[in-house]
Amino acid sequence: MHLISVLLIALVSNLDNLAIGISLGIRSTKIPVLSNGIIAGITMAGTYLSMNAGVFITGYISSRTTNLLGSAIIVLIGVWSIVNSLRLRTARSADSDDYEHGYGNRSSANADVFHKHVISIKESAGLSIALALNNLATGIGAGATGISPIWTTISVGVFSLLFIGFGSRFGFTLARSWLGSYSKIAAGILLILIGIYEMFI
Repeated sequence: MHLISVLLIALVSNLDNLAIGISLGIRSTKIPVLSNGIIAGITMAGTYLSMNAGVFITGYISSRTTNLLGSAIIVLIGVWSIVNSLRLRTARSADSDDYEHGYGNRSSANADVFHKHVISIKESAGLSIALALNNLATGIGAGATGISPIWTTISVGVFSLLFIGFGSRFGFTLARSWLGSYSKIAAGILLILIGIYEMFI
């Protein structure tokens, strides 16, 4: 039974969504229900397609080999997530030192490109495509391990709606917890644990 893995994959896949919701909440940027739904829908589509790509691979390699391969991919993605997060934190620290001396790039990624404090349908579509692409490798790895694409896709959609919705509403509070600054590291650790777990079931 892969129920635990389904829920954990859905959780990990949406930590970026939670972080984005928190970030937008801090900026007092609203995410309409329709925009939130578009993000969830495209994220679900990306998850389903990538997982089925993983399932397709299993048709040409033995189930044991694909399970190990998929698990290894998930573990490697987890390791990369942690390493990349630490690298970005170091870069941000260096940038903050530059700011104190009056130079450095002060621009930051902001989904609300028009600065209207409301995420439009067009903006939400672009954001959701980026999130779906970010989870592409995770979906392929999960599909190769035999995790249900349908239930994972549904779970990913539900978590996306909840995380972005709650994240934007309670961004100010959540940003002061470990979730705000350590979501990438947490996601990496969870992915490594999922990959190891899947190797033995």
